[in-house]
Amino acid sequence: MALRAGLVGVTGYTGMELVRILAGHPSLRLSAAASRGNAGSRLEEVYPFLRGLPCGGIVLTAPDASSLAAECDVIFLAVPHGVAMETGAALYDAGARVVDLSADFRLRDASVFTAWYKTVHSRPDLLASAVYGLPELNAPAIRESRLVANPGCYPTASILALYPALRHDLIRADDIVIDAKSGASGAGRALEPNMLFCEVQDSFRPYKLGQHRHTPEIEQELSLLAGKALTVSFNPHLLPVNRGILATIYTRLKKSVPQEEIQALFEQTWAGSPWVRVLPPGRLPETRNVRGTMFCDVAVVADTRADRLIIVSAIDNLCRGASGQAVANANLMCGLPPADGLSFAPLLP
Repeated sequence: MALRAGLVGVTGYTGMELVRILAGHPSLRLSAAASRGNAGSRLEEVYPFLRGLPCGGIVLTAPDASSLAAECDVIFLAVPHGVAMETGAALYDAGARVVDLSADFRLRDASVFTAWYKTVHSRPDLLASAVYGLPELNAPAIRESRLVANPGCYPTASILALYPALRHDLIRADDIVIDAKSGASGAGRALEPNMLFCEVQDSFRPYKLGQHRHTPEIEQELSLLAGKALTVSFNPHLLPVNRGILATIYTRLKKSVPQEEIQALFEQTWAGSPWVRVLPPGRLPETRNVRGTMFCDVAVVADTRADRLIIVSAIDNLCRGASGQAVANANLMCGLPPADGLSFAPLLP
């Protein structure tokens, strides 16, 4: 018998991607969906692509923590930051397992959250209970948790890329520059003039340099891996594509290490992690090769002339960087194999 999944928040791209994934999941069945703005509508009226699928007939309700907790084995929150902390806390207090796709439970320090998100956290008492949901690094804790903070898309691409270099003490922790590019879906579905088709198409631009809210999340998790506080230079850009993230990360080597040795260390580190694909020498990641999948493609280039290690990673921001990762976390929380319902080949062309 399939486990029952609930979804709060259906109008954004992450909600849409979650419904798409759950529609084909062998062990998790979407049984309830909640939306304040669309209560009373059938899910297929919000997402016409669901017509003819079993979940398309689900009638959306207004969010109610007690009823959702009683009806569902796990609940996904695909609502904006500031909203998730209230809804997630109510669901947690009602005994539910919760996977939150917002940033509300990612940062362990409430004052850091307030500084970057300009919102006072209403449930700082739950921050210590939330597990950061990166399956490759935190699977045991995720299995035991009832509240998982699903990582951001940029942090996922950055942390997975940098982990082997920090683990093997290859790089200086005080000189990390992350130059990352995202598809337009990363900005969500809110109507903003600078995200209109004619503003994005046939252009390429940086944004929020030195101010992006994923910066403290990246620094928090990398600091834990390095065993000391890190500061990174994180520089996002907008690509004129729908989905995908490509991160080019510039680091400084502690000492000269041959390319072959670094390549071997990266391959050994991720040998037991099927979603992280370390590309062979001479091959570099492309967003199209991970589109719609859980893969994170990683390549390393040792620029010994400049004493630098360049690491490149590519993920799909909606699947690996959001909804697919949320499903992997739900799988772990429910005692299922983490890859259940997530064995997608890339969407080509």
